[in-house]
Amino acid sequence: MRTFLTLAAAFFMWSFAAVPAQAAVTITFWSHELGNSFPHAFFTLHGIPDAGGAPVDTNVGFTAKSVSPALLMGPVAGKLDIAKPGYVAGSDAQFSLIMSDAQYEAVLRLVDAWSEGKPDSVYRLSDHNCVTFVKEAARIVGLTGLDQPKLMKKPRSYLKAVQAGNVGRVTLLGLHGKAYLARLAPVAPTSEMTK
Repeated sequence: MRTFLTLAAAFFMWSFAAVPAQAAVTITFWSHELGNSFPHAFFTLHGIPDAGGAPVDTNVGFTAKSVSPALLMGPVAGKLDIAKPGYVAGSDAQFSLIMSDAQYEAVLRLVDAWSEGKPDSVYRLSDHNCVTFVKEAARIVGLTGLDQPKLMKKPRSYLKAVQAGNVGRVTLLGLHGKAYLARLAPVAPTSEMTK
């Protein structure tokens, strides 16, 4: 009997070790109120793709390249906005979900398409802003209830409306950034939005 238990224990340990560690990238949607110029929406990516590869721990939003009265007149140059850690910690994590690798790759393509100099890098205050950017990321990860025309200049209200329309599909957070970030398991940071 002892030999059987020893073999069973060895088999269990071998089979557990033979299974690759499961990992995935989580996308978290954030809002920031009372910014230097206006409220803001962005998302963070945190984890390791299931297929392996470099860990990711970054954030990205979209904003005007420069803040001036020209924002009120029409389209201006836009840019990706990678926030400093203190800004993220001072923001509010609204909700998150774990992405498939295909969704993660599609989000990276979205980021590339909105990069400076690309056709989608034009910023329009009313309909091609930070909220529009997170809306497109939410569409990629399969969320619904994204068309909220009256909320396209209201990041927190927009994200709360999307969250309410996707209960059971997203993890509701409603946490101040510092508290949310303290809960995350560390991954090696990456400096770019690349694979």
